[in-house]
Amino acid sequence: MFPNQFEFHLADLAGMTIGATPFSLYVTAAPDQIEYVVGDAGAKVAVIDEQFADRFLAVKDKLSDLEHIVVVGNAPEGTLSLADVEGDPDPGFDAEASAKAVKPEDLLTLIYTSGTTGPPKGVELTHDNLIKSIGGFKQIIHFGPTGRVISWLPNAHVAERNAHHYIPVVLGLEITVCDDPRKIGEFLPEVNPTWFFAVPRIWEKIKAGLESKLGGAPEEQAQQARQALDAAIKKVRLEQAGEEVPEDLAKAVQQADENMFVHLRKALGLNDLEACNVGAAPTPPEVLEFFHAIGIPIAELWGMSETCGYGTTNPPRGRIKIGTVGPPAPGAEIKLGEDGEVLIKGPFVMRGYRNQPEKTAEELKDGWLATGDVGQIDEDGYLKIVDRKKELIINAAGKNMSPANIESELKSAGPLIGQAAVVGDRRSYNVALIVLDADGAPAWAQKNGIDDASLESLAGNDKVREAVQAEVDRANDKLSRVEQIKKFHIVEGDWQPGGDELTPTMKLKRKPVEEKYGEDIEALYAS
Repeated sequence: MFPNQFEFHLADLAGMTIGATPFSLYVTAAPDQIEYVVGDAGAKVAVIDEQFADRFLAVKDKLSDLEHIVVVGNAPEGTLSLADVEGDPDPGFDAEASAKAVKPEDLLTLIYTSGTTGPPKGVELTHDNLIKSIGGFKQIIHFGPTGRVISWLPNAHVAERNAHHYIPVVLGLEITVCDDPRKIGEFLPEVNPTWFFAVPRIWEKIKAGLESKLGGAPEEQAQQARQALDAAIKKVRLEQAGEEVPEDLAKAVQQADENMFVHLRKALGLNDLEACNVGAAPTPPEVLEFFHAIGIPIAELWGMSETCGYGTTNPPRGRIKIGTVGPPAPGAEIKLGEDGEVLIKGPFVMRGYRNQPEKTAEELKDGWLATGDVGQIDEDGYLKIVDRKKELIINAAGKNMSPANIESELKSAGPLIGQAAVVGDRRSYNVALIVLDADGAPAWAQKNGIDDASLESLAGNDKVREAVQAEVDRANDKLSRVEQIKKFHIVEGDWQPGGDELTPTMKLKRKPVEEKYGEDIEALYAS
């Protein structure tokens, strides 16, 4: 249990090479969550940062399998320090022989799902699962001898383990550890990664920051920047539609790239990219178009914990189709069930769920994994994810809608909306809970002469509500009538990853949200 720090990579590799099964817990895990996951895994050794020692000691007596707690830093009574363990090695231990004894079918790690609808499930991934997925990634992305990645996502998530731990280990990439994900913007220009992955919200914030910076330039420069962006976005849309780009437009965009876009890429630290990806939730098309326009061709991909995070991806050196997560990756077979559920098969699919044979048998039949995602496959074999099967809104008139797509439009409509939760299942219209953006809302308040810029105060401010309404209206313009948000409630404060409303990977906990804010939701339908 570590934040992003060097010792994670050290401890994980050490466990891996002696044939153990190292896995990670989210740093937000409370003692009862630690008790559940560690107990379910049957873990014998915990290697943790000192800041988490109290949480482990609080439940140690309830974990009969847990023999040792090894602490990085100050080790309280009842634990061992990593320094002492390193300083007293077993002279008879043969590390090389131990590593050679590990077999492809042996268990590599456990990925405990975020638990949006119940207790987390332990996904069992083998060494062979992971090696097969890396073999596929090598065919999609060219990892050169000087490849660089940044370790900044939660170690407990499959994306972090694969992209910033296993792949670099296997292929010899350089890993730079970012100890605080809020500092990723500072690390990017220092590292200039050759591969960068982030969730949609990060790209939305980068886009908003660039637009704010360009908009704050002197009027003549700001106008030139807007014209250059408009031309580049027009070019992207023509290319996406498979239409010819006029020569004068192509030249104008090339000049804009040389005069402006190349400098934006360097300032961001995204000028040496071999590949750049986004996943885990729907990304608004206008966000992807923006980055394609400035020469950062973000490619959406799709995968799951159960598939080593592997499944489909838009090819970075081929045709990226905005609005899809790409064709099946090498070695992956994909088909749709009768109800549109995406089914996937391949050597990277998990061995099963730990201690849950019935759940494994339910979701894994004849090698095909039922993903729980509803999708569509186009004429070129590209997959589009509609939403989670269990999260689709079916309104009172029987219309099916994707809340995630509606929420995506809301969050990209302006600087004020940071999070949104759409409600409308079995209702006559949709409403939304809206959380103000922790960066955008205070900045907007300052520009508009509002002294108290706390999120709690702004949630009740009439000027803020009016501005949020304008953003909702902009989002509604892009939605069908039945999808549109008729009413909304601005929540006081913020929603934090790992809290009551969001998983550590920033996915909505829909049922807990609807329960916690039940009165506010009912008031929207009653008024």
